Amino acid sequence: MVIGVDIRDLKLAKTGQKTTLEELCKQFRLMEGPTYQFHFFDTSLPIYTGRNKFMLMLEHIRQQLWKQIMLPYKAWSKQCDIVYCNDYFAPYFHFGYKTVQVFHDAFFYEYPQYCNPIWLQLFKRIAVPAARRSAFIITPTEYAKQRVHHFTKIPLEKIVAIHQAPKTIEPGTAAKNESIKIAWLPTNQNIPYLLHVGVFEKRKNIPTLLQAFKQLKESGYPHQLVLVGKGNGKMNSDDTQNILATIEALGLTNQVVMPGYIPDEQLGLVYEHASLYVFPSINEGFGIPILEAFQHNLPVLVANNTCLPEVGGDAVVPFNPYEATDMVKKISLVLNDPALQASMKEKGRARLQAFNWEKTATQLLAVFEQAIRK
Repeated sequence: MVIGVDIRDLKLAKTGQKTTLEELCKQFRLMEGPTYQFHFFDTSLPIYTGRNKFMLMLEHIRQQLWKQIMLPYKAWSKQCDIVYCNDYFAPYFHFGYKTVQVFHDAFFYEYPQYCNPIWLQLFKRIAVPAARRSAFIITPTEYAKQRVHHFTKIPLEKIVAIHQAPKTIEPGTAAKNESIKIAWLPTNQNIPYLLHVGVFEKRKNIPTLLQAFKQLKESGYPHQLVLVGKGNGKMNSDDTQNILATIEALGLTNQVVMPGYIPDEQLGLVYEHASLYVFPSINEGFGIPILEAFQHNLPVLVANNTCLPEVGGDAVVPFNPYEATDMVKKISLVLNDPALQASMKEKGRARLQAFNWEKTATQLLAVFEQAIRK
């Protein structure tokens, strides 16, 4: 079987979508041999990521030229049986190959006000029709599968839920971490902290987390809050200004640490030294930080909605993401109960065993084989 993998998105994607493509490419390279041959298709052209409206419109056009002309040509020239696209869009026309594409979520239907209008129209007029022609659609959770089916009406039997996994920790990372010193970590001043990792998008619900954190401080807890990440630079969904305004309005300027994105080896240390991880998002397609927190032996609290309970299972403590008081109640419950923390850590380690990239890649290859048989 000859499989073409579109990796152009690695120049653009961030957080979970980038992690997924990077980790799958690693697994595919390990699996290459007599049974599977892979071709990783990329463009040599740079991708514009600024905020100029004209340039963004031009970039959307260039993306579709890649998807609908260059990628099909490359796949045809390499005699691919399957073309795999990790970023919602796949070629509409098939020249001797079948397509499998990923819908990480249904945000574009659920929150159209957060989307670039041009991108949204391209999604509805190109990505969804192409998905209907694809052999299969991949989603990261059963929740996302049901939502994609609900909005697109693509038959459920054509949508396959395959779980993702945390970012791979390279051998020797722990040893290297011992020599790394992160000056801004609150623990350097013997201050405990709560942790959130993710892009500053509106759906991440960070202002409500800040309101809960303010109540926690007023109750006498010494903790600080570390928000790893930054805005996505998109006019419709970036929540950075609202987050900064909320911090100032609540008088939390000296209590909230915002380091931006940080390297993986540092991120591991940030997880390891936190008291617990809080995930207040009101909508997720998967939620890789849950597994990253399990990976670093950290108690995890999540919003009781969308896919987060599916991913966390019995290892997480859920809360109402729309009620800061409930969030405070559950955070206090965990902070005040060492036995509960130990139980959550043990369950997190057990839960983590169900998620690994080799398993994900193997399941995906099985989908490719089924596509060929169809």
